Amino acid sequence: MGTSFARSFALLALLCLLLPCHGKGKLSTKFYAKSCSGVATIVRSVMAQAVAKEPRMGASIIRLFFHDCFVNGCDASILLDDTATFTGEKNAGANANSVRGYEVIDAIKTQVEAACNGTVSCADIVALASRDAVNLLGGPTWNVQLGRKDSRTASPSAANANLPGPGSSAASLVSAFAAKGLSARDMTALSGAHTVGRARCLFFRGRIYGEPNINATFAAARQQTCPQSGGDGNLAPFDDQTPDAFDNAYYTNLVAQRGLLHSDQELFNGGPADALVRKYSGNAGMFANDFAKAMVKMGGLMPASGTPTEVRLNCRKVN
Repeated sequence: MGTSFARSFALLALLCLLLPCHGKGKLSTKFYAKSCSGVATIVRSVMAQAVAKEPRMGASIIRLFFHDCFVNGCDASILLDDTATFTGEKNAGANANSVRGYEVIDAIKTQVEAACNGTVSCADIVALASRDAVNLLGGPTWNVQLGRKDSRTASPSAANANLPGPGSSAASLVSAFAAKGLSARDMTALSGAHTVGRARCLFFRGRIYGEPNINATFAAARQQTCPQSGGDGNLAPFDDQTPDAFDNAYYTNLVAQRGLLHSDQELFNGGPADALVRKYSGNAGMFANDFAKAMVKMGGLMPASGTPTEVRLNCRKVN
């Protein structure tokens, strides 16, 4: 694995030169300054209520943003419901068992439409909501670039192909992020979103019963609620130290071999990412700064030129 990981690092610069990285030309932090100046306040208010009711929802909205942006850009394609004639991304294998929070986006959209009809895209709402989710859980904040449009299409096949899975190797993670113009450092920082949230037993059973690079006490604790057969839907926190606080404990856990998913522990498993993981584990400010920068960068991923877009009136269906 180490050789493959190193090769991926060596190719990263070349990949970014060959790929359209983040196309932020049309985005602006002041995009709605005149047309819907209160949008950020509305999003923050609804998100504050949602997170107060269920802290885990903050992690879910962050994941929703990631899973949207990694499939043909940040275009709210993940929000489209299936119909008799249309198959969207919600029920793709990579999303069906791990993405939630759609009703929170609906609640925000309802209030935004009441204030500024037909003005703010669902994609921008998701971008703002994910920023607030991080901050409301104690993490950093940043200025969100706005001006995205909502796609009229979706791609379940791209969702299955583009989204890294819980069993991903370090090398495949580097390659998947590089394909989106995101560096190995971006990948390592963005993975820190797993400092909050939960995962289903189905996704970490293989690690707690079969992998050598795991803390024995941690594995035994996880086995209590994740038996070798059955209980696939049982949840465990990614970070069992501060499960609902957006901090750098994720990296401290990795150094202690307490990563919940195989793909988590791959970031600290004798490869080039080890040094950065150690830095983040000891420097919360560095992690917060790098995470915020990487979220802005990922938020700049745009759909391909020529993709039909609009500002949806209902995030679940095209106009």
